[in-house]
Amino acid sequence: MSIPTHKIGFDFDGVIADTAEAFIRLACKNYNYCTFSQEDITNFELENCIGIPRDNIEAIFNDILLDSLTTGLQPMEGAVETLCQITEESQVTIITARPIHQPVFDWLDHFFPAPAVEKICIVATGDHNDKVRHIQQHGIEYFVDDRAETCMQLASEGITPFVFSQPWNQGRHNLQTVANWKEVNELLF
Repeated sequence: MSIPTHKIGFDFDGVIADTAEAFIRLACKNYNYCTFSQEDITNFELENCIGIPRDNIEAIFNDILLDSLTTGLQPMEGAVETLCQITEESQVTIITARPIHQPVFDWLDHFFPAPAVEKICIVATGDHNDKVRHIQQHGIEYFVDDRAETCMQLASEGITPFVFSQPWNQGRHNLQTVANWKEVNELLF
C-alpha cells in the first residue's frame, strides 16, 4: 500500500509524542506513583486501570497539555524523521483532541527544523469525538490515532484509520494497526 502523503493525517499524543512516557515519569516524580508501567495502561480512561486518583491524573495531563516542553514530552521514535520526510512532498496535518494548539506549535518548533514546521498544520479540536469533521474538512482519507474509539468512528464515516498500537487499544477493535513509525513510513514511501 502506498498512501499519498497529502491524504494522511495524524493524532498528536500517543502517536507523534510519547505522552505515556511523560505521564508515567511525572506521576512518579510529582505524586510518588512509581509502581506502574505503560503496559499497565490498558484503558484510555486511566482511572479505570491504574491506582491514581482522577484529580492527580487530570493535573498531570493538564501540565503536559499546557507546557509540553517543560514537562519533557519526547517524540515517538521515528516520528520526526518520517514527518520531516512527508513535509518534503506535502503538508502534514495533525488533528489533536487538545483544547489549544500553541503548546503543540512550541513543541514542534523545538523538535523539528523550521522548514518542516512551516508545512505542518495543527488543528486542536478540544474533543476526541470531533475529529471526523476536521479530518473531512482537510481532505484527509487516512488517519493514524491511538484511540480505538476514534478510529472506529472514522471507519464508520469512510475514513481509513490506522490504530497506532498502544496497550490501551489492544483487543478493542479489528482495524488495521501500525506498531511504530517504521510501519507508518512503509505505508507512505
